[in-house]
Amino acid sequence: MLEDVIESTNQYINSMSKNKRKKYGQFFTSMETARFMAGLYVIPEHMHKVRILDTGAGSGILSCALLERLEQVNSVQAVELTCYENDDNILGLLRENLQTFRDNYKKELQIQIITNHYITSQYLDFNHMLGGDSNPPKYDLVIGNPPYMKIPKHAPEAEAMPEICYGAPNLYFIFAAMGLFNLDDNREMVYIIPRSWTSGAYFRRFRQYFLTEGKLEHIHLFVSRNKVFDKEDVLQETIIIKVKKTKKAPEEVTITSSRSNRDFDQLTSLTVPYDLVVSGNDYYVYLVTDEREVSVLERLHKFDKTLPDIGLKMKTGLTVDFRNREILRDHAEEGAIPLFYSQHIKEGKIHFPIEKEHEYVVTNQTGLMQENRNYLFVKRFTAKEERRRLQCGVYLSRKFPQYERISTQNKINFVDGILTGMSECLAYGLYVVFNSTLYDEYYRILNGSTQVNSTEINAMPVPDLECIQEMGRMLMKSEDMSESNCDRILEECFE
Repeated sequence: MLEDVIESTNQYINSMSKNKRKKYGQFFTSMETARFMAGLYVIPEHMHKVRILDTGAGSGILSCALLERLEQVNSVQAVELTCYENDDNILGLLRENLQTFRDNYKKELQIQIITNHYITSQYLDFNHMLGGDSNPPKYDLVIGNPPYMKIPKHAPEAEAMPEICYGAPNLYFIFAAMGLFNLDDNREMVYIIPRSWTSGAYFRRFRQYFLTEGKLEHIHLFVSRNKVFDKEDVLQETIIIKVKKTKKAPEEVTITSSRSNRDFDQLTSLTVPYDLVVSGNDYYVYLVTDEREVSVLERLHKFDKTLPDIGLKMKTGLTVDFRNREILRDHAEEGAIPLFYSQHIKEGKIHFPIEKEHEYVVTNQTGLMQENRNYLFVKRFTAKEERRRLQCGVYLSRKFPQYERISTQNKINFVDGILTGMSECLAYGLYVVFNSTLYDEYYRILNGSTQVNSTEINAMPVPDLECIQEMGRMLMKSEDMSESNCDRILEECFE
């Protein structure tokens, strides 16, 4: 029967324009993915009646895959399925698919389709102190492929759940939070969602709620990010998670991976300590794929300091050049100061000028200028195919004595002393850290995008200040800025 549901869904996809489906954030799960997700649940032997919630049912693919799975579980005698779906375009297909299952199902099956908005119809329950049901319905199994769509920060869904939203949120993590709320204690939910929530300040509130009220038990990664959804051109890096509604963390998390949504019979599997996968006050989730990456985390998590702890901080460049065209200059002139771009970072050093356009600015805006002192410049953006994600260069103020102020374009980050700046040996020591293979691998584990996020860098574990300064002195003495030399110097910090 699931094959029939997939066929009817494909007919719907072919008949409905992508732009119209994008309006609802619709991306449909493949049959193989749906069966894999349904297979992740552990069904207790004593569970004779199972209550299922599908939080954004679409055409019913996930619901039907789970019904198919439960039909094979001997102990289960009855199933209650609740589906939320408010898209009129697909409601008819959902009803038709579920009716087909009901007519042919070998066990007692009750189905309810709720056409209210999944979030806004329940927000009073979620915030029960504002009203609503203090004892709302709960479910044994929650499954979901939520809509992937950014919404304004004042959208009804965002304002319904302010505890987990920051800025302009995406519907997918709001759905995931409500899904966990709907789950009964010690029961399980399985979601297919982007990996973007696993790090960064943007999703911090969500992670705090989600990973306090629930605990990750299984994470599945796709090696090829463009082969997750059939018939869809989706480049979002997507993962499958299984979460248990409990405040007690398991000892380990299982992390599996496949090349695409059709290779689940060729999984690679890794078992990792829970506190290595979910770490720190920010609840970052580290998506390791092999023992090498586990070793990277184990080594760096031995450090108990961060940049702010030792008086340093990474910040984003000050000047958005295309918004300040009137102050840009191609050549030096009276009153002009340098504007540093990522192109000025070459082989660990800062080269200026390089005869590119808009290398100078003339401005009185204090927010666009910074003191001419020592920094470590770090590129914010790199190409996906580039070997290194962290690319940096040492900026020394003494090489530009003619300037009291400089500016940085916002496509680079810079590390600065919070109060007093930094010495040259400290700048070189930071270069050893950020130019090392170990830290580049660490950042790739933490963040799957090509953007270097200052919030994440400021939360990374680093050696203590004295150790970084000593590494800087060693680098200055050797005059070898290569990655291999940085690796050698950093290794001494572990001895």
